[in-house]
Amino acid sequence: MSNPNIKNELPWVDEGRHYIGLTEIRGTRHNKTIQRWLSELNAWWRDDETPWCGVFTAHCLSASKRGIPKHWYRAKAYASYGTLLSQPAYGCLGVMSRKGGGHVCFIIGKTSGNRLVVLGGNQNNQVSIASYPRSRFDAFVWPPRGNGVPSLPYHYRYDLPNYQYGHYRQPTSEA
Repeated sequence: MSNPNIKNELPWVDEGRHYIGLTEIRGTRHNKTIQRWLSELNAWWRDDETPWCGVFTAHCLSASKRGIPKHWYRAKAYASYGTLLSQPAYGCLGVMSRKGGGHVCFIIGKTSGNRLVVLGGNQNNQVSIASYPRSRFDAFVWPPRGNGVPSLPYHYRYDLPNYQYGHYRQPTSEA
């Protein structure tokens, strides 16, 4: 039996998947899509070389009528908005610390090791699916509804699809 998360895609994850492979452009030119997101979010900057994982996340959530934090451009701002979860659920936000800041992404699966598979922006300067050790995550957060009302994931969202390490196109069978 396949994982119910695959059949019941969340709107913000679906929105994000449309942009897999989108990359920033180094130098004086900038990616028009990222610039459009910045404009729609009323950012005061327009370059695609400023860390943009929060921009990607805010775009996907906003396009899906979900709330975003006041400081949506700061990855760590996502850790204190929405509903804090004790464990990752499919489609929740994963917030990590890194030297000089943080990173925010959507949790979409796990590997047989102790890694989580994520969909995120500004991962190697592009929108991609990657994996990170679970120990890197500081918070798992379920986004609020667009009107700010807290919400929780359905119980089956905690059953993360299994991916073979390094092969993120399709999850492995759960049969």
